[in-house]
Order: sequence, then C-alpha cells, then structure tokens
Amino acid sequence: MEKSIGIVGAGIGGLHLALYLQKHGIQATVLTDREPEQYAATRLMNTVAHHGITVARETELGVNHWDDPEFVYHHHDHFFNFPGSPLLFRGAFKQPSRAVDYRIYLPALMKDFEDRGGSIEYASIQDDDIPALVARFDLLVVSTGKGALGRMFSHRPELSPYNQPQRLLCVGLYDGVDHGSPESDDPRGVTLSVSPGHGEMIVIPTLTFGGMKTALLMENIPGGDMADLVSLNYDADPTAFRQTMLDKLEKHHPHTYNKIDTHRFDLQPLDLLQGAVVPTVRRSSVSFDDGKIALALGDVHSVVDPMMGQGANMASYAAFELGKAIVDAVAFDDRFVETVDRARENRVIAAARWTNLMLQPPSEAMGRLIFTMAQNRALCDEFTDNFNYPERQWDRLASDRRIHAWIDERTPLAA
Repeated sequence: MEKSIGIVGAGIGGLHLALYLQKHGIQATVLTDREPEQYAATRLMNTVAHHGITVARETELGVNHWDDPEFVYHHHDHFFNFPGSPLLFRGAFKQPSRAVDYRIYLPALMKDFEDRGGSIEYASIQDDDIPALVARFDLLVVSTGKGALGRMFSHRPELSPYNQPQRLLCVGLYDGVDHGSPESDDPRGVTLSVSPGHGEMIVIPTLTFGGMKTALLMENIPGGDMADLVSLNYDADPTAFRQTMLDKLEKHHPHTYNKIDTHRFDLQPLDLLQGAVVPTVRRSSVSFDDGKIALALGDVHSVVDPMMGQGANMASYAAFELGKAIVDAVAFDDRFVETVDRARENRVIAAARWTNLMLQPPSEAMGRLIFTMAQNRALCDEFTDNFNYPERQWDRLASDRRIHAWIDERTPLAA
C-alpha cells in the first residue's frame, strides 16, 4: 500500500511521527508556519521535561543529541510548605530525565528530518485550506490546534471535567538558582514544591541558550496569594518583577528560595511565559465525505495542565503508536482509527485523569500517601518512576480504595 501522510504541526508529536515514518520508509510531509531559524527569537514555548522513556525513543530515532550527564537529572524532591512543619522527601527515577528548551530542540529535529530527505512545507494554514489538505494525502494527522484544524475535533465531556483553567501559570528560565551539578554531592534533580491553598511550583534544570538555567514553573491557584503572577509585567519594571517573585518564593516555596543567589536572580524578557490551560480531551478522528480521515495527535487529542509533566511525553508516545499503526495499515478507515485508539488511549487518557486528580485538593487517602512516601523511599521511588508510565500511576490512584491498597501493599508492617 502506497502511503502519503500529511502532518500538520512541527511539535514533538508531529516530528517524532515524521521521523518514525521516515525510518520505516514511508513518505511524510510536515506542514508548519515557523522555520527553524525563527525559533531563537521567539518567546519561551514551554518548560518541558522528557522522561527516560521518551529519551529512549529519541535514541531509537537517532535524535538524542543531548546524551550528556551534564544535562540530565535523576530524582524528584517533594516539598510541602506545611505551616510550622514543612515536609521534604525524595523519589528516584530508574533512568534519568532531561529538559531541553524547545527553541533548541524542535529546530534540531526539523533539521534531522530534512537532512534525511524529509519534506517540510512552511506556510500558515487557513480554514479554507483544509479540504485540499484532506484530499492531498492518504491520511492527515493534525498535531496543532490552531484555528479550524483544532475545532474539527469535538470535546469528550466525560474526560474534560473543566471548562476553565485550574491554575494560572507563570513560567520562566532563571539565572541564579542552584540546581546542582553531576559533580556535586547532591545530584541534580527536579523539585515539586507545594504551597497548600496557593499552588505548586516545578523547578527544572533546563538546557537553553548559553547553557543550563533553572525553569520555575509556577502553577498558581486562582484566588490564592500567587495568582497575580500570571499578569505581573516584567517589561514595565524588571526590578519590581524580580523582587515580587523573590518575596513570593520566600513565603510559599522557601526550599527553592534558599537556593537562590538574589543578586543574580533574573531572566531574559523572552524567557517568560504567562497564561493558563484548560485541560481537554478531544475526539481522536474526523471522517470526511470522500472517506478520508484526519487524526488528532498530541495537544489536539489531549491537552493537560503541565503540573505532572505529561504533555510532551504523551505526544511522543502517541506518535510512536500511530506510526506503528500506519506502517501496518492496509487501509485508513474506521477500523484503523479503532486500532490507533486502542494502542494509545490507555496511557494518554490515564495521564489526563491523573493530572486532573492532582489539580484537586488531596483526599484523605492522597494525604496518607504523601506522608507514607515521606517515610518509605521505595514507595516514593515507584511513584516517581511512574511519571514514565501514567497508566501505572492511574492504576494506583484512580480511587481512594486503590491508594490505600497500594500503601498497604508497600508497607505491610504498618498495615
């Protein structure tokens, strides 16, 4: 079967799919509106961490250009700023994770794809371009949700419980924050910091322009003391911005504040991203009158709040599962869509459900899990490594009964 595949969007999902198909001898055309040399001058896109299982897929594709101990981290530190009795404990990964600025990462993969003979077309796709795109390819994969392309895929309300953002985001790449190094006594890791009632912060060592910096991904609860950071204007008064940030960090995330050199603490204007996300799961496909199909991939299929670091990892996973199905396909029809859904949705939907759960105040069972992990390193290691396998995490967390059973299984003496 001759297979001509169109991929709209050059994010991780679209590029991993294109590279996978290229490796298996299938023609794919990537369509995007941004050329590689434009990325360096764009605003920070995200602060994405790739877990070990995603790094392994990059190695399989031959695009693991950052396989250096200097760039990876090995654990999560969990910090809860409980008044008067803060809690700090650690969980380790079996394989290290890594964060690379997507303004570096995506152009590198685009170059890999083109250098190997792949075709990228640079153009802004308008609403009236969709019929011609559908007719042009045997299968159209949509991995960017801009305009009418994203609107083609309707919401799944049973998996999209929110109609507004649950967190207000303030994300930046900062100098002056100690994130350790491979040579230090305390190896490099990510910190998951919680200020009850006000929000969370994920502290990520990140490779960006000029070397390693520290991403502070602030997930602030609407109405909380951190919420106004979503609109704090750096350009209007950089000094006031820095001081406000330091004051908030000292109050709500002191474990990280204590690692800051306040004289060096700053960022570049383009290294700041503010906004919000509405977690949404959409239908995975759209059928057209001529029998053609468009498939959703990545954020078009499932967009999650970035708190649990699942979005890019799920897009990569789903791209591989879709790639395998395309390689094996004898027809792109409803049965093909069923095959793709069956292969990818258990993990992708589990990631959405787990993330949505963590956006809510903890139940009594979740509170018990937190305090048990603080005393049981093996349990916390399992929780941490499950960031690679959200379906395993959801198997453990889907109900209070499951959470209690997990704790009892891992701490039989306490049970």
